Amino acid sequence: MNTPHTPVFRSKVNKQLFMVAIVIPDYDEAIQHYTEAWGFDLLEDSAQSPEKRWVRVAPPGSSCALLLAKASTPEQEAAIGRQTGGRVFLFMHCSDLEADVARLAQYGCHPEAPICTEKYGKVCVVADRYGNRWDLIQPLS
Repeated sequence: MNTPHTPVFRSKVNKQLFMVAIVIPDYDEAIQHYTEAWGFDLLEDSAQSPEKRWVRVAPPGSSCALLLAKASTPEQEAAIGRQTGGRVFLFMHCSDLEADVARLAQYGCHPEAPICTEKYGKVCVVADRYGNRWDLIQPLS
């Protein structure tokens, strides 16, 4: 069944997804990984307590950020890199997919398969250092 779903309730208030939490093992390691390998900006790093920080990173110019949430329980530790049960977790548009894939490979984030071309553009699945799978998409221009 390929029919679009029409919400029962439509709010008149504008809504925008602005942040997605991603469970990580260590704040500083994750900051380094996402800022160096992925080229993200560090938007915020604020101490909440001696053990907890509020850390946000995002691609330059993006309206949606990742909240780097340090695992604090065995259940959270088990979810690192598996928040979607093995499915692709995050989707990111790229203006130069080949360059981004090459850069990520230099940091150990290798593509699962060669870049392919789909109806909507070029695409490549890459896992970050924690195992989270990303669809990197260069839309058709």
